[in-house]
Amino acid sequence: MKRSAKLLALAVALFAGFGTTTAQAEGFKIGADVVSSYVWRGTEFGDSPAIQPSLNYTFKNGVVVGAWGSYALEKNTVSSTTGDSYRYQEVDLSVTIPAGPFSLTAVDYYVPDLTRTNIKAFDFSKTGSNVVELQGAYASGDLSLLAAVNVAGPDTNNAKYFEAGYKFYNKDGYSAKGVAGVGSKYFYGGVGGTEEKLALVNTGISVAKDRYTASYVYNPISEKSNLVFMASF
Repeated sequence: MKRSAKLLALAVALFAGFGTTTAQAEGFKIGADVVSSYVWRGTEFGDSPAIQPSLNYTFKNGVVVGAWGSYALEKNTVSSTTGDSYRYQEVDLSVTIPAGPFSLTAVDYYVPDLTRTNIKAFDFSKTGSNVVELQGAYASGDLSLLAAVNVAGPDTNNAKYFEAGYKFYNKDGYSAKGVAGVGSKYFYGGVGGTEEKLALVNTGISVAKDRYTASYVYNPISEKSNLVFMASF
């Protein structure tokens, strides 16, 4: 983990020199999504409608610092340690450094098990609630690519995830995008264990119009599908 942290720091430092001024306008941006359920990379979290607020600040050089959260409206997430149910909560902090069509992002995913005692934010130990991920992304025209790896926190096997997306429809105010994601089977396939083999874990299509989006998501490993509705504000 110490080696991974050093590599993360080095990568961020290298990309800092490539910041551009062509990204978002400088300043703060706030928003919120309301979703019928929270589905991320092929897996559903919380099994409940959720509110997902966001707060970002963009610097002059295009670097973006952000915070994002998800708060389930119902108590139906089951603790893996106590078996008790609780409302799923997540708070993510991120830093994104742009480089033309490329970007590098470091994300801290904080997902506490609220049935446990002495829960601490920024606890990256094997029993902690924080996982740090390093992402590299590319976007040009209708094509988007993502590569990500966990570099710190409880996931000592450094799970990997690769995703490709393509917008294939844009007409009459509607846009449609297809997505396919390959990830470490144990982390994204819902099978548990420590198997590091990569597998197709996320497939789907999203259709958007104005502030509304409907997505069909299927995870071939867990053999589960979800239809998600989202309204953005």
